[in-house]
Amino acid sequence: MTVKSDIEIARAAKMQPIGEVAAKVGIPAEALIPYGTTKAKVSFDYIDAQKDAKDGKLILVTAISPTPAGEGKTTTTVGLGDGLNRIGKKAIMCLREPSLGPSFGMKGGAAGGGYAQVVPMEDINLHFTGDFHAITSAHNLLSAMIDNHIYWGNSLGFDTRRVAWRRVLDMNDRALRQITNSLGGVANGFPRTDGFDITVASEVMAILCLALDLKDLERRLGNIIVGYTRDKTPIRARELKADGAMTVLLKDALMPNLVQTLENNPAFIHGGPFANIAHGCNSVLATKTALKLADFVVTEAGFGADLGAEKFFDIKCRKAGLKPDAAVVVATVRALKMHGGVGKDGLKEENTAAVAKGCENLKRHLENMAKFGVPVAVGINRFITDTDAEVQEIVKAAEALGARAFVCTHWADGGAGTEDLARHIVALTDEGKAAFRPLYPEDMPLREKVKTIAQQIYRASDIACDASVETAFKDLEAGGFGNLPVCMAKTQYSFSTDPNKRGAPTDHVVAIRELRLSAGAEFVVVITGEIMTMPGLPRVPSAENIRLNDAGEIEGLF
Repeated sequence: MTVKSDIEIARAAKMQPIGEVAAKVGIPAEALIPYGTTKAKVSFDYIDAQKDAKDGKLILVTAISPTPAGEGKTTTTVGLGDGLNRIGKKAIMCLREPSLGPSFGMKGGAAGGGYAQVVPMEDINLHFTGDFHAITSAHNLLSAMIDNHIYWGNSLGFDTRRVAWRRVLDMNDRALRQITNSLGGVANGFPRTDGFDITVASEVMAILCLALDLKDLERRLGNIIVGYTRDKTPIRARELKADGAMTVLLKDALMPNLVQTLENNPAFIHGGPFANIAHGCNSVLATKTALKLADFVVTEAGFGADLGAEKFFDIKCRKAGLKPDAAVVVATVRALKMHGGVGKDGLKEENTAAVAKGCENLKRHLENMAKFGVPVAVGINRFITDTDAEVQEIVKAAEALGARAFVCTHWADGGAGTEDLARHIVALTDEGKAAFRPLYPEDMPLREKVKTIAQQIYRASDIACDASVETAFKDLEAGGFGNLPVCMAKTQYSFSTDPNKRGAPTDHVVAIRELRLSAGAEFVVVITGEIMTMPGLPRVPSAENIRLNDAGEIEGLF
């Protein structure tokens, strides 16, 4: 049997006009700003008019620690949303926008897969509605204004050794991680060390995803600390008079994007911070809007639950006042085999012992989720090579911790493959047992917040900070930023900072390399281990296989 690729399945989709999709959740045509016939933004006036409507129930989809074998978190989010609609519930999915870097690199796009996808897949994985371009432009406008200010006399007194604002590009390009700018003579400015991050690591991306409206967006942009004077006084974007122009560039990007699934159910796709170097959640505005329109809102948080889910709870929910009703941890037999010590070449052979051993990773995530007071279920994203005995090992592991596990076949069957899980989620939320609580209080010192996450979530024995990091913690506390949450930048492949330590390692030490203050986004980024804020391309990037065929259709995206 020939299995169609994701892009072939997406291309064959029978999409409805976006106005018809919007009408299913009560959004009138006049509230839409169409981008073609199959995608649209939802206007601020309409969003504001829904503020007194009752909220639906919020469901988080997260996952075990990712492996090269794949987990299918976005696919499961889409499948569960379709499944909830199939059993008679009004459900909306809220996802992040894919970054061009992974789309042309190794990870691929982020529109789901098989028969659990959001469409139009090519648009979503490429330029979409231009949000990422707007974020890149707004970020780099601020970069240009910093160097321009220094060139024209530096009246704010920038210490050029302490400019804290880098540049960004929505592409994996390791050559730009560290650069020297303004070379070439007097006319080009004052040379200084600089660098690029990927756009999804930009504080502007985080701000867009946390802002409640245009006023809040402008306030947060103005609060960005871009550098320091020689006496270490912070200089903000507002002092450069950059916040107004940046807001103008982002005014359309802040409106949520509405698209549809293969089963013509509505989905918001808005914002795209990575979860290993940023907070990994779609926009607050899209989530809060969806909650006013649907019985159930299914959203995802990036990578494993130690990253995406922790940041969803401790940053997004805390800041936006969200109270999730239930969560799903996605697992696959294949990935758990790898956590159990099996190499990629041996994944097709039955190995219940390896699955059982790998389930230590799943158990760790389930134990961690319980600390946030949200009831949880396990979604087993089944592959055709999985055996019943292997699947049963996952069921047993989940039940040992009081969670039910459900086999999901949404990749092959769409929403029909998640109906059992959907019914269980409805039952879980009807029980009303959710008692959401963040992992740490706001008034806990920053260093203790980091240590709490490291010990409670990663199961580390301690954190390790050199003298410069210890000083940075003290300076942030003294500067009035001690009440901010922390956003951990860590490898997604392990609970530790070593990507090769699969399973459920304990008693490791989390080395803190750097602290970056995001005063506009209102969190502190804690960079650990060898994590990079500008990824590189792999030896054979997927870009080598992406092309237009003779019919002018895109091939090679996945």
